[in-house]
Amino acid sequence: MFNNHYYCIIMAGGVGSRFWPISRTDQPKQFLDFSIQGRSFLRRTYDRMKAVIPEENILVVSLDRYRDQVRAHLPELPERNLLLEPYNRNTAPCIAYATYSLLKRDPAAVTVVTPSDHAIARHDAFNKTLQEALSYAAGSDALLTLGVIPTRPDPNFGYIQMAARPEDGRPVKIKTFTEKPDADLARVFIDTGEFLWNSGIFVWRADAIRQEMERRAPEITQLWNGWQEVLGTDGERTFLDHIYTDMPRTSIDYAVMEKTDKAWVFPADFRWADIGNWESLYEYLAYHDDRGNALNRTSRRLLKDCSGNIVYSTREGKLLALRGMEDFIVIDTDDVLMICPRDEAKLKDFLSQLAMPEYEEYR
Repeated sequence: MFNNHYYCIIMAGGVGSRFWPISRTDQPKQFLDFSIQGRSFLRRTYDRMKAVIPEENILVVSLDRYRDQVRAHLPELPERNLLLEPYNRNTAPCIAYATYSLLKRDPAAVTVVTPSDHAIARHDAFNKTLQEALSYAAGSDALLTLGVIPTRPDPNFGYIQMAARPEDGRPVKIKTFTEKPDADLARVFIDTGEFLWNSGIFVWRADAIRQEMERRAPEITQLWNGWQEVLGTDGERTFLDHIYTDMPRTSIDYAVMEKTDKAWVFPADFRWADIGNWESLYEYLAYHDDRGNALNRTSRRLLKDCSGNIVYSTREGKLLALRGMEDFIVIDTDDVLMICPRDEAKLKDFLSQLAMPEYEEYR
């Protein structure tokens, strides 16, 4: 039996620039399918949440420019459950918008907030953890993060340090947050047994996060003065266009979670990955050959003396022939061929050149 006060907010407004040239401004990562399942990240996130949250209580927050794509991937989504921001201002403004909208609908709302681009397995364990976290949050003003028990010292994820040893079915006070440590420090974290992966999935009462945002991030919440009269009316779009002009770009972690004394973590043992960069995609891709090359199944490949590469093509049947390459990224699309080393820092610097006017058509 579903609890009608339980809601989910799916954040689906990112542009996925780290996955260029597969992900583009007009077709960002949440609308893509890197797996062989035939469902986008957004579609799979929505389907996953239906097991715990009443379907009519699942909201999607995206951008105006992505309205048609959200509709194409989630045609059953009620119109009032699609919240569209004028601009991407990171997760804190997104959560503020969704929280105020929910409070106007249901002042007793208890909310799961989740990104749209995570990979999750062991759904029974995920559902159990989420139900326990929702039940705890309903009777508390705690701001919960789901913390995944790590299986390796992965430097691509954020880490949460617990202030005490966890007990089954109960959260633990958060001691520290660390954003993507280097490999050596990540190994130290794992060895202590005090750290969890930061999933970026939150559970809280809507009124609890509202109070803490208004206390910790007034530079955001002050812009929302008058929301009670405007949200859900014909004046909402004009109101959003006005306030988002001055809206700070900041994450909920920085704006609230790293400052509040109400941050708790709920340990979880489901399988999880934040597909946020090429290294996490390397782990996620379904097929790896015996030389550690990560491949998607839609392309044909001829590889000789190659190891540790990511080889990905959006064109079914095209033959990709490589020889003597180690730890490279090879991406082939209709209009771009990208070949570069698997070095995240160098890749980020390289892709920054896409901002130049002559590359505008490829963004």
